[in-house]
Amino acid sequence: MRLVRYGRPGKEKPGLIDDEGKLRDLSGVIGDVDAAALAPKSLRKLEKIAQSSLPLVRGNPRFGVPVARVSKFICIGLNYSDHAAEAGMAAPKEPIVFLKAISALSGPDDAVMMPQGAKKMDWEVELGIVIGSRAQYVSEADAHKYVAGYTVVNDVSERAYQLERGGQWTKGKSFDTFGPVGPWLVTAEDIYDVQDLDLYLDVNGKRMQTGNTSTMIFSVAQIVSYLSKLMTLEPGDVIATGTPPGVGMGRKPQRFLKKGDVMRLGIAGLGEQQQEVVAWSAKR
Repeated sequence: MRLVRYGRPGKEKPGLIDDEGKLRDLSGVIGDVDAAALAPKSLRKLEKIAQSSLPLVRGNPRFGVPVARVSKFICIGLNYSDHAAEAGMAAPKEPIVFLKAISALSGPDDAVMMPQGAKKMDWEVELGIVIGSRAQYVSEADAHKYVAGYTVVNDVSERAYQLERGGQWTKGKSFDTFGPVGPWLVTAEDIYDVQDLDLYLDVNGKRMQTGNTSTMIFSVAQIVSYLSKLMTLEPGDVIATGTPPGVGMGRKPQRFLKKGDVMRLGIAGLGEQQQEVVAWSAKR
């Protein structure tokens, strides 16, 4: 099942993409794709609904973040061994954990704004985990029971702020629009093997990143279990699980984003995003 939120920013409605690829409205069934809707019992009820009974949505509305009222946006760094190598960093022995501000969240095709003074904006296609049940001290064996589904995340970064200005990585990760998520949330039971998904990212039509989740250093189960021992994971929390090689910082010569660049990225079975880099604006 592919759950979406569609409409103008701040006015999104819940929906789903049916088996024919058509958008259908869920607002008569649930209030939003939120913590209540992501509970295992709620998802089972949604799965039983006859898709043809739901109203079709005409046109091509904007898609927003597929989860409403995200409480935490958690990221895992250097989680692909070949990406750690291109960054000139040792593969971590434990997951590297940092946070992106919730205000960085944006729709999958919304423009990405270039912050004032940005010099080294970079791209990172990542598998996103969406938590469905409250998780505290869960085992790796049980970790998948706490996952509602998966999505695509672009962990947009400003490397100078992240790596050259001291402190934590969060400062280079949290600018407005630096967290495109979507286009939809695919429920966990519809993904045959989350540790065997192809990822890709293009900039201006040129392939920059190619990878597969099979080369993650820490698996989805390991990440969920590990984080649940550091903090309570709540329904709707989004976890970005790291990026494969091919980021701009790791290229020779380095290549960073500039105004007018277009990123296109996706993950097999989870859909595709596209964003244009635009000048910073206070209006969103």
